Amino acid sequence: MGKYKVVIVDDDKLSCETLGFSLEKDGRFSVVGVAHNGTQGKKLIAKEQPDLLFLDVEMPDMTGMQLLQEMRDSFSWPVRVVFYTAYDKYMIHAIREAAFDYLLKPFEEQELKDILERFVEQAEKAVPDSNVQRREPVQPGQTFIVFTPTNDMRALHISEIGFFRYCSDKKQWEVVLDGQPPLPLRRGMTAEQIIQYSPNFVQIHQSYIINIDYLMIIKESQCLLYPPFDKVTELMVSRKYKKELQDRFCL
Repeated sequence: MGKYKVVIVDDDKLSCETLGFSLEKDGRFSVVGVAHNGTQGKKLIAKEQPDLLFLDVEMPDMTGMQLLQEMRDSFSWPVRVVFYTAYDKYMIHAIREAAFDYLLKPFEEQELKDILERFVEQAEKAVPDSNVQRREPVQPGQTFIVFTPTNDMRALHISEIGFFRYCSDKKQWEVVLDGQPPLPLRRGMTAEQIIQYSPNFVQIHQSYIINIDYLMIIKESQCLLYPPFDKVTELMVSRKYKKELQDRFCL
C-alpha cells in the first residue's frame, strides 16, 4: 500500500518534530518535507504536491491563510489542509478557507488519529476500486473547463463561480457566475462529475452545489454567500447534505 505524502509548514521547530514523529508512527503516512516559513513552504508544497498539509497560522513572513490564498488556484492535485496552531481564534478563518480540519497545539494523540482516520476514509472513497491511494488531479489548477450545450469548451476561473443550479425543466445543470448570465452545462452532466472538478465545489442540496470559498454563514438552513453573490437567497441546505457539510468542515 502506498503512503500518503505529508508536508508540515510551521516556524516552531519543536512543534514540527512532535507532529512529524506522531505522523511517522502511522505507516500510512510519510512526512516528505518540513518548512519553517511561508516562502519556503510555498516552494516545498509545489515541489512535493502533498496529499495532506499541516499549516501553521502565524509565521514570520506571512500567515497560513495568506499562503493558502496565494496557492489555492495553483493546486492541480487534491490536497487537504489542516491548520496547526495554538490560537483557536482562527477557527472561523479555517472554515472559511475550507480547511479539512484544525489541530490545536499541544495536541492529544487521539485528536491527530481522528483527523488521519477521517482523511483516509475520504481519500479511499475517492478511489474505491484502486490500490493506489493517491488520486490523480481532475481539475487543472485555476481553470474549470466545461462543455456548453453547443459543445464549445468554456474555461472559467474558480473565483468566477458562485454556485451550480439544477434546472429540472431543462434537465441540466447551469453554473451561476459573477456578473455574467448563468451558463448551462452539457446535458447528462451529473452532480458527481461537477464535484470531482474541485474540492471547492460542495453539494448542499439535490439542486445546488456551492463554491465553498463564498460561504459566509448557514442560517436556518439557508446559505448566505459573500459578495458578489450576497443577494442570492435560494440556496437551502437539505437534511441529506447538512450532516456531510458539518462533518467535512467541522462546523
